[in-house]
Amino acid sequence: MNRLIYMLPLAIFLVIAGYFAKGLTLNPRDMPSMLIDQEVPTFDLKPLKGFQRGFSSADLKGQVSLVNIWGSWCFACLAEHPMLMKIAKQKLIPIYSIDWNEKNREDGPKWLVKHGNPYTLIGDDPKSRAAIAFGVTGAPESFIVDKRGFIRYKHVGVIDDENWKSTIWPLVQELRKQ
Repeated sequence: MNRLIYMLPLAIFLVIAGYFAKGLTLNPRDMPSMLIDQEVPTFDLKPLKGFQRGFSSADLKGQVSLVNIWGSWCFACLAEHPMLMKIAKQKLIPIYSIDWNEKNREDGPKWLVKHGNPYTLIGDDPKSRAAIAFGVTGAPESFIVDKRGFIRYKHVGVIDDENWKSTIWPLVQELRKQ
């Protein structure tokens, strides 16, 4: 009986350590989304300051699209931006944008003037309503939306040449065939 008392804490520790060890092997980019294979949430965002048109969920029907959620305050978004410019320049897919959670409405437009604008349409989301509807946990996050307006893939983090070529671009090509 005394042995059991001494072994119980060790057993509990080993179980907890096993869960932590498993957690360390998970890739945070593989974060599941409840919205995969669901219709894009309904939203209608105003344009950024100085832009003529905003962005709404209705704009995502009829073609395969990429929706990129970013902010001028986001360092990872700056790292991702050259890849988005490359994709836009090659006209591989329309890139729509949600400028998320800017403290000053002028920051997003200034950032785009400085770094370039790869986006087809941009919506201003200062209160995070659209970002919350998409289930965004950080920036940048991107979504591939099919022709019917259904979310088919969520990418957490920077889109780079490697994940574009290995995962995102092949999915876009496959969705275009459907």
